[in-house]
Amino acid sequence: MKIENVMIAGGGTLGSQIAWQTAFMGFKVVVYDAFDKGIEASKAFHKQYAELFSTSRGVSKEDIERTLGRLSYSTNLAEAVKDADLVSESVPENVEIKISFYQELAKVAPEKTIFTTNSSTTLPSDYAAYTGRPEKFLALHFANGIWDTNIGEVMGHAGTDPEIFERVVQFASEIGMIPIPIHKEQNGYILNSLLVPLLTAAQELFFSGVSDVESIDKTWMITMGTKMGPFGILDKIGMQTAYNVSMLWGTKLGDQKRLDRAAIIKSDFIDKGKMGVSSGEGFYKYPNPKYADPDFLK
Repeated sequence: MKIENVMIAGGGTLGSQIAWQTAFMGFKVVVYDAFDKGIEASKAFHKQYAELFSTSRGVSKEDIERTLGRLSYSTNLAEAVKDADLVSESVPENVEIKISFYQELAKVAPEKTIFTTNSSTTLPSDYAAYTGRPEKFLALHFANGIWDTNIGEVMGHAGTDPEIFERVVQFASEIGMIPIPIHKEQNGYILNSLLVPLLTAAQELFFSGVSDVESIDKTWMITMGTKMGPFGILDKIGMQTAYNVSMLWGTKLGDQKRLDRAAIIKSDFIDKGKMGVSSGEGFYKYPNPKYADPDFLK
């Protein structure tokens, strides 16, 4: 199964990273977003990544230009997917939005196209019936900052064709990821099964007034020897995703604390434009957050 043309659905932070990395590794990539502002945001991200790869990763000007030449953008779903061998979906982490997207995608995608979801908190089986090709549908999940945290978690559902599963494992390797095959559906895969409890506990400590952001992060960074703590991670993930996850699980579990936390994230961060690293401010201010200061842990 040849994969040469890839459509990335969603021009946000992670969708744009996946698009850039895939194009950098030699694939033709179309970024699809339903809104012009999403396309413009993705183009801005790609300009940032071009600068990053040039200044920090030693990539030549020629390679940057070739990568940019493999990228195109569209708000027309049928046009964006017409040649796609594989779709990587990173639309908002909302079940209804994702179902609607797959129903529309199923109407216009070629029969050959493999559909993959990058959903962090829901399962492939939540959407398989809406794809029109459940045997060619599975998850390929990435971590934020994918060229450094380069894992590609591959997780199917009961109806996923084993050959498609193995082909997506291979594709993950082809775009520079370390494939992580997951053999049974698991909410949160491996990464988020480990990470979400940490981030949830950190938010509970802060929002309930037990301690402050810097103290919580310092505790984790010193004891675990990490470069950032949970609130640095939350800024990297982005406030919209943090809000969506709290809303999703608060609603599913009837957990009022999670719903209250989502409301605070919206009022104190999202509504004030503090989206995290992408906007220059979240729990910290960027590009020089306090936790990156050499004296932060002293």
